Amino acid sequence: MNTVLVGFGALVAVIGVGWVAGRVRVLGDDAAGVLSRLSYFLATPALLLLTLADADPGVLASPALVATAGSAVSCALLYAVIARRRWRARPAELATGGLASSYVNAANLGVPIAVYVLGDASYVAPVLLFQVLVLAPVGLTVLASSRADSPSRIRLLTQPLRTPVVIGCALGLAVAALGVRLPSLVLRPIELLAALAVPAALLAYGMSLHGAPRPASGDGASRVWLAVVLKTAVQPVLAYVLGRWVAGVEGTALLAVVITSALPTAQNVFVYATAYDRGTRLARDVVLLSTVLSVPVLVGVAVLLGAP
Repeated sequence: MNTVLVGFGALVAVIGVGWVAGRVRVLGDDAAGVLSRLSYFLATPALLLLTLADADPGVLASPALVATAGSAVSCALLYAVIARRRWRARPAELATGGLASSYVNAANLGVPIAVYVLGDASYVAPVLLFQVLVLAPVGLTVLASSRADSPSRIRLLTQPLRTPVVIGCALGLAVAALGVRLPSLVLRPIELLAALAVPAALLAYGMSLHGAPRPASGDGASRVWLAVVLKTAVQPVLAYVLGRWVAGVEGTALLAVVITSALPTAQNVFVYATAYDRGTRLARDVVLLSTVLSVPVLVGVAVLLGAP
């Protein structure tokens, strides 16, 4: 338990430094975006490559994936069913809301938590790959079908395969499967980049919490709160139920399942919604609210399920 809480304490402290830096603008107005892109495009792929290069490739077929994938799909479908019946939402808006209710911030926030709280970044890999290889293509396909100028279907379906974190995972798994030992000349620069992943992501996260726009009110608020409740409360509960009584995982593996499912909505959802101009404000507000509310939820999960 102490190890888990100390890990969260370190994360919260760095996030707090990021919030202060954002408030006083010591790094400039676009610092959060620069740090986030640095972590996402360069440092996190390097960290995942190093982590998975020493991991068992069978980590991607872990029974825990039943819980994380099952809870995500369930929340996305719950949002779609409720929003369709209550507000007669169109398919594109349902896709955005479904992604906002289930697509976790596995790269920018999940990796730091996995490293400092769970002690192993490989816990994030199955979740990350499931999202970019399954959830994202399905959501993007529905969003693209609502636009006449949508990209080709082949380009759309292969887009997740070209994302940096997937490339990093793929390279790491290839190294592990082939049993290759990287020479120091290659390994050292990758290690230097990987060391930037956690602090850059946490500082960017803290900066993003300062000066964020106010969430929607009125007609759109109900849809936003539906997605927020599904994401921050329902998804981790479903993950726990599926993990413990369906997948049969326990201990640190069960803690990893629930924590990764309790992560806030990824900013990717806002990017997707903006690209197709479908549910943009809903995605923005769910990212904001789930990000703020996820902090007490994650700490609560660590307290309840953390090792003694």
